[in-house]
Amino acid sequence: MGANSSTVPEPTGHLIAAEHPGVTDLFAVLAYGEISAFYRLAEEAKLSPTLRGKVAVAKMAGNEAEHFQTLESALADRGTDVFDAMAPFVRALDAYHASTDPSTWLESMVKFYVGDGIAADFYTEIAGALAPEVADVVRDVLAETNHSEFVIEEVRGAVAQNRSERDRLALWGRRLLGEAITQAQYVMAQRDELTELVLIATGDLNGIATLFEHMQNSHAERMRVLGLG
Repeated sequence: MGANSSTVPEPTGHLIAAEHPGVTDLFAVLAYGEISAFYRLAEEAKLSPTLRGKVAVAKMAGNEAEHFQTLESALADRGTDVFDAMAPFVRALDAYHASTDPSTWLESMVKFYVGDGIAADFYTEIAGALAPEVADVVRDVLAETNHSEFVIEEVRGAVAQNRSERDRLALWGRRLLGEAITQAQYVMAQRDELTELVLIATGDLNGIATLFEHMQNSHAERMRVLGLG
């Protein structure tokens, strides 16, 4: 898959070379994810029943915009236009958001915490095999912020004494996981260079299966933290 061995740089030591073409795809899919999150959060802020919630979500959106700028700069350093690079990933990520469009404030909060966590698990695992200068960019844009505490308080407080709400959001969380994994598989199937990068990072197809298993375990822990486990 991807370019042949004469054109794809081999990993340096046990790391994937910064020049590997899959790195551009990795930055690009992250960039579209961040800018999509910015617009999504800006739109969903209106679902908040309180001013405190609206402000918290606005700050979350601001963080996503900053992360996008980081990735835009990283792609520019590679001589790549961010909009051209993001184009192949628009369909898959838009499909994910369309299929998981929250209808309530609590669904929005669960999607922010759980959905972003699923993506972070996937990309953080890959980052361990990347050259340091590439891994630093990935980890920087995936770093959790203290806004996670706000989300946890909102959801736990709402479901603590409402069994029907808890059960409904638990189903919502499972749906988020299934849709996220489906779209991740679709993206990799469409982009050979990115697929090759993931295979190198995880070892082989069994390694990818193990990665998805780890994502499911981490998802279960996040659901527990939200009071939905």
